[in-house]
Formats: sequence, C-alpha cells, structure tokens
Amino acid sequence: MKYISFSISAAIALVGCQTTTNQDKNPLVKNNIDAIPQIVENIATPVDISQALLADETAAVIHPVDDVEISLSDKVNVSDDVWQRIREQLTFNVEQNRRVIVQRNWYAKNQAYLDRVAKRAKPYMHYIVEELEAANMPLEMALLPIVESAFDPFAYSHGRASGMWQFVPGTGTRFGMKQNWWYDGRRDVIASTKGAIKYLKYLHKFFDGDWLLALAAYNSGEGRVRRAVKNNARRKMPTDFWSLDLPKETRAYVPKLLALADLVKRPSDFDVELFEIKNQSVITVVDTGSQIDLAKAAELAELSLEELQHLNPGFNRWATDPKGPHYLVIPNHKVAKFKTSLSSLSKKDRLAWQRYQIRNGDSLGKIAKKFNTDMGVIKQVNDIRGNQIRAGKHLLIPVAAKSLDSYILSQDQRLAKKQNTPRGNEKLTHTVKSGDNFWDISRKYGVNYRQLAKWNGMAPRDTLKLGQKLVIWKKTKVTTKTLSKTVLSPNEQAIMRNITYKVRRGDSFARIADKFNVSIKDIERWNRLNRKKYLQPGQMLKLSVDVTNAI
Repeated sequence: MKYISFSISAAIALVGCQTTTNQDKNPLVKNNIDAIPQIVENIATPVDISQALLADETAAVIHPVDDVEISLSDKVNVSDDVWQRIREQLTFNVEQNRRVIVQRNWYAKNQAYLDRVAKRAKPYMHYIVEELEAANMPLEMALLPIVESAFDPFAYSHGRASGMWQFVPGTGTRFGMKQNWWYDGRRDVIASTKGAIKYLKYLHKFFDGDWLLALAAYNSGEGRVRRAVKNNARRKMPTDFWSLDLPKETRAYVPKLLALADLVKRPSDFDVELFEIKNQSVITVVDTGSQIDLAKAAELAELSLEELQHLNPGFNRWATDPKGPHYLVIPNHKVAKFKTSLSSLSKKDRLAWQRYQIRNGDSLGKIAKKFNTDMGVIKQVNDIRGNQIRAGKHLLIPVAAKSLDSYILSQDQRLAKKQNTPRGNEKLTHTVKSGDNFWDISRKYGVNYRQLAKWNGMAPRDTLKLGQKLVIWKKTKVTTKTLSKTVLSPNEQAIMRNITYKVRRGDSFARIADKFNVSIKDIERWNRLNRKKYLQPGQMLKLSVDVTNAI
C-alpha cells in the first residue's frame, strides 16, 4: 500500500542492515502469525494467457516501449532465463536473522505458490527488468510485485491499494497514474511500473540512500518511517530498519522481499525451482491513436477479448479511455497483424454507434448511464457545449460492440462475479441511503464490516454512493439437525456456556468476536488481555458464549 521511489548503482551495497537484535539473529525461533506472507485476495482470477504470448523465439524482439526492433543476437551477455539475469544483478546484503528466515522458510515450503506467482509474472517480468535497468535500479525491485500483490494486476487491498504495485489513489495520482471512470493507471502494468520506479527513487533519496527504509516507507508511508527514525535518534538508539518500532505488516514486509531475493540468488540451497521465464520481450506497447472498443481491438489482434483485457487491466470499461492513454499492450507475435488491421480501420469503425432520440425527462447523465458511457463522450461526439438537451432531437451514442457481460474483466463484470460468489446461505441486497456507512450497515445485518466491504469489491474506507447496491451474505445460525433444539421464542432465555477457544493462524480479536457474537471488550475482560497485543496461534482464550446464537 503506497502513501507516497529510488536510484542507485548496482555496485553499491545496501545500507542500514547492520544492527539486529539477538532475537532477530536466532534462526531457531519458531514461526509466528505476524511473519506469514500476507497474500492480497484476487478480485478476478487471472486468465491463462500463455498461448496468446507464444512466439517464435528466433524472431526479432520488439522493445515494449518504443517499438524499436532489436535482434537477440545484438544483446550482450544475455541469459536465456530472466531469473538468471536478475540473479546476476542482486546487490542487497540479506541479513540471516529470524525475520528473514521465517519468511524464506514459508516461501521455500510453498513451491506451488511460487509457481503460480511466476506464471502471472511471465508476461510482465522482462519489461519490468528492462525498466529497472534503464533507471539504474536494484533488480531486487523486480520481486516487489510478489510481495505487494502476488503479481496480480487486478488485486485490491483493504487499504484501497490497487494493481500489481498496490498504489492508493492519492499516491497513484501523485506519481502519474490517471484514474477515472474509463481507466485506472494503478492497474495498468506500464503506467504503474513507471510510477513505482519514480516513487521508489523519491523514497530512496528521502532516506539518504537507505533502501530498507525506502522499502518500509513504500509499505507504510515515509512520514511514519521518518517518525520512527526520529524517535530512535532522540533516544540514542540505532536508526536502521531492524531497530525501528514499525507496524507489524511493515516489520514483515521488508524481510519478505529479502527472503525472495535470497531464494532467487540460491534456489538450490532451499530445494526451490523457479518457474522458467525466458529472458526476452513478449509484449509490445502499440499506439492506437484514439479510443477503440476492446472487443474490436481483440478481433484485430486475433486474440480473445479476455486475453486482451488481461494484458490491459487498466481499462475499466468496454473501450479505452476517450482522452487516453491511447495505447494497448499486444503480444509481440500479434503486433504486425494488429498494426496492419488497425491502419485499415476507419476512425468511425473503432466503436459501435447508436442513434438515440431524446425523450422527455432525459438528461445527459441518465442517457450516459443507460448506454454505459459517460457524459463527456456524448457531449464531445455531438458537439454539445453545456448540459442542456431537447426532447425529440437525436444523439449519436458510442456503444459496446458486444454485450457488456462479454467484457468479463471489466470493472462491472469483476464486481458482479465477486458479489455473486457464495459466502453464506442467504444473499441479501442493501441499497445505500444517505448517511449509510459500512459499519452501520454491517451492524444492521449482523455481519463483519470488513467482510461486507470485501463481498462488494471495496475497502472499508471506500466512499459509498447513494443508490449503490451492496450484497450481504448471511450464514444460517442453526442446522436442520439442531433446529428443534436451538430455535427460541422471543421470551426464551439465552443459554450461556463457558468454552475454551484455541487461537488459530489468522485470528484476531475482531474475527473471534464476530465468530462468537461477543464483544472485543468482553474477550479482553475474560482473559485480562489488551487488543493492542497480538494473539498467537495456539493461545487459549476463555469465552462465555450464547450457544443458541453462536455461529
């Protein structure tokens, strides 16, 4: 999650790794829940686009930014494997302390996870490596999207961070990622990679060349890290990353990247195999010149619509943004065909059109919503200066070439898929009214507010809109088998039982409270605990539970 990037010679060793505590240096300390890699949940399941990216490996490679053709034979000291290319340029000093070892052990034991992430990275890794090298950046940063999003460009976190590099809206805008109804540059692999490099360079300079502090700030903000540094300096304590009092997510974040770098550098030492990613370009950025329907573009490139959308995740709707960016990412071996077909396509044929007669009561906003477009496009096409329209007149409306559900990776279709994924036994719909917020709605329906946001593809801090439809999934509290024993009339008394609950990995005070319909304050009181202290797997808690109401 980004709140506000870096440049250093590959020959310079990492600063700020010297000081560790005795506990950090002990590799025998057991794993703990705070250190487990946190994987961002995917809103959309990425499509397998390996076939779309297949190309003749002996053909010329097209650079993904400037379309300059470069023969593989012109490259000097090029490895066949992109992992080897990264490995040869790793420069960070990886501390062999407890926090790194815990993370490395987790990755090493989860080969299937590493394979899955590498397959997602396959279309983008060569491009990212090229951009990092051009910016004189450490190649460790090519692994950062694994930590951030598991290389999923559609990832969206509870903190409103989106895309492969996980930018929050404000920082995305600050570092050049346009965001509107049509397009979100935070999910655009090209725009977000360039933005991440700018951001990391900024942070590296901000922290006087200390990459670990820069990475910590990439996760939790430079203000928070700077305060932690100042607090330690004021107390005459070391100010390196390992010595700072930082949030638990940030304390685990940097070790995750270092652990991955260590695995890539010496995979055989940890019995890990890295899924092969060839060290050659597989994608090209093609200038389209103007707005184009994604279905039409897929047809021109001889790709499925899903394949094209997966390579261009920044576009929210059925077409590219009318005001740009005017480019599409295309597999290299499809570029020539796409360019030829695009050049022979007239501008009016880039979109489908519908002639619409304005009716009484119509407004530009209402018409735009009806045709799944925005007012600006209608005004531009029809040369309308203000917002006034007259009943009986006709408008030319650009519309999707296919049914909207054909654009399965559009924002609307991804949301529909998420909302319709069963999370309980009963699905309810709530229409947002004035004054509504996630907390109040969750209390009304007796569900967890974080889960409520997740069911609807949102973060708890996202703004709700009047008339917005939210889905609520309710769990049946009793089964058919026990129905006759547990259903109470309004006058019956609750049946309370004292139980002992063993804390599981991933549990929190809020999750346990929600599970047993008790308050966090009660859990604190019964166990003489403070919610600011983290629960540990295996810890035993005393709970007083209404067995007629517990889930």
